[in-house]
Amino acid sequence: MAELVYPPILVLFRSVFRGLGIRFTMEGEENLPEQGGAVLAMNHVSYLDFAFAGRLALPRHRLVRFMCKESVFRHPVAGPIMRGMHHIPVDRAAGAAAFGSAVRALRAGEIVGVFPEATISRSFTLKDFKSGAARMAMDAGVPIIPMAIWGGQRIYTKARKPEFGRGKAVLLKAGEPFRPEPGVGALEVTAEIKRRIDVLLKDLQDRYPQEPADDADRWWLPAERGGTAPTPERAHELDVADAAERTRKRKLQQQKKKK
Repeated sequence: MAELVYPPILVLFRSVFRGLGIRFTMEGEENLPEQGGAVLAMNHVSYLDFAFAGRLALPRHRLVRFMCKESVFRHPVAGPIMRGMHHIPVDRAAGAAAFGSAVRALRAGEIVGVFPEATISRSFTLKDFKSGAARMAMDAGVPIIPMAIWGGQRIYTKARKPEFGRGKAVLLKAGEPFRPEPGVGALEVTAEIKRRIDVLLKDLQDRYPQEPADDADRWWLPAERGGTAPTPERAHELDVADAAERTRKRKLQQQKKKK
């Protein structure tokens, strides 16, 4: 397929990241295949994770096609860019179409990027994983590459204003690819994906080169590591409240259209 949009966007992101002085540490890029399909499954801590994760594939001369919520594709600016980069829209009310598109891309030799948590983790620990990444890898017959991202939440994450101060560290690490064993179910494979990402994530957290500047700056650390991020239980409550508010607003919009 023609790549008229992805390359210049990569150049733009490189310039932005360079201007922000982001200190990248990237490990495990050799685990991404130089050719052929694969599912790249990763944790989700920031709105920039897709841009960070895509960098890890560049030394292998690969472009990652990310699965993103459908609303982004309806944005007047972001939509054409996302379509031009051949990312895959996900409509949660009609997930079969996105699943089929992802499997076709994998069979065509693409790397498809998936966030099994579906949304950003407010606690910065792993949420429950959806089984889509496992099922699409099993259907397409391609390997799964676990990956962890750490540090991006300090720049732009949920319920926080962007903090574009210079010099923040972002760590990326891809683990060894694996293929689901014959006869193993999607739930078991999903549990293995989560286990592998958790190992990678804890390793990055242990080796993260920057400490909070003061007590007020401990917000980006999980509670289990002495930070002030919401506990997983509190984060779940906030997610449920957000979902309820979105449903309320959607119903109001529908009612206004009927009038």
